[in-house]
Amino acid sequence: MIVSGLMLKNWRNFRSVDVRFTERVFVIGPNASGKSNLLDVLRFLRDIAKQGGGLQWALTDRGGLSKVRCLAARREPDVEIEVELSNGAGAAWRYGIGITQQVRGYRQPFLRYERVWRGEKLLVDRPEAGDKKDELRLTQTYLEQISANAAFREVARFFESIRYLHLVPQLLRHPQAFQGPGVPEDPYGRNFLEMVAKTPEKTRRSRLRRIESALRQAVPQLKNLTDTKDEAGVPHLEAIYEHWRPNAGRQREDQFSDGTLRLIGLFWSLLEGESPLLLEEPELSLHSSIIGKLPALFYRLQRKRKRQIFISTHSWDLLSEKGIGGEEVVTLTPNPEGAKVEQASAVEEVRKLLDGGLSVADAALPRTAPAGLHQLDLVE
Repeated sequence: MIVSGLMLKNWRNFRSVDVRFTERVFVIGPNASGKSNLLDVLRFLRDIAKQGGGLQWALTDRGGLSKVRCLAARREPDVEIEVELSNGAGAAWRYGIGITQQVRGYRQPFLRYERVWRGEKLLVDRPEAGDKKDELRLTQTYLEQISANAAFREVARFFESIRYLHLVPQLLRHPQAFQGPGVPEDPYGRNFLEMVAKTPEKTRRSRLRRIESALRQAVPQLKNLTDTKDEAGVPHLEAIYEHWRPNAGRQREDQFSDGTLRLIGLFWSLLEGESPLLLEEPELSLHSSIIGKLPALFYRLQRKRKRQIFISTHSWDLLSEKGIGGEEVVTLTPNPEGAKVEQASAVEEVRKLLDGGLSVADAALPRTAPAGLHQLDLVE
């Protein structure tokens, strides 16, 4: 399945959203327009559905309901999310929740409603009779309860499978320097090496061989990428880096460049599973010639695995690939009443430019530049 549609009310930057998605989604917009916040909707549903998660935990992890509610919300303060899931033959499922603040007692966030459709059939419509007798039931979704989601467990497992990556090379190199408990997902890479080490050996070796083959095209001097452990049992990545001396030097991840580490993390994530993948600015630290090859790589993997990929980006090099269609691009336009979200193909000016043969980089990306930006100047 893929996420084929998203409707929001009062979520973070967004007062109202109704947008369609394809198997490959590029999210573009100015700084602070809400690209990360749009992807976070899917992470939020994942955090509700995953083991050890739940509605209250997902909200607390984001600072509470007041932190995710749109600042432009006035007389309609409830946060509403509805997701459509499709399997290639039309809408297979729809899942929707409305969240509000309890007005008495502990003032916990609670459900105004929770609804699940399979096709056109409504399976869940809360609050139900039991909820009205015991309002505390509305502090939890059925999505997070194994005893309650049997009729739509496919949806719960789909949300739980969503993966997010925004690897920070410094965290991967020096995980001990960053305090705080580890998290199971760890999208920023602090526990990336442990995750690699825990992967079954046959799968791990196969992935590292494939990553090395792809990586050598970008870093020709690197070969023999493998995983290892030091005397204390701490996992590492290791490779031989060829240079002018007869015997090439062996290096570990703390000596790899930022771009090399980000490529390794990106390639590993692309090879790991078939669930939706959320990529935050994958172009960072990479050479423009490498960035330009990423859309085709995503496409080839999708064609084989039918995996949906969401990519937030500012990169002209990434979006200059002529194979990217306007329906694959979601543009964000900030305004005082909340950011506007629409497919690039729905913007008449952009559609005409695309029809004329321009790339998305030329047709849509200039619209995301801050208005009136001429130069940055700190001199009075």
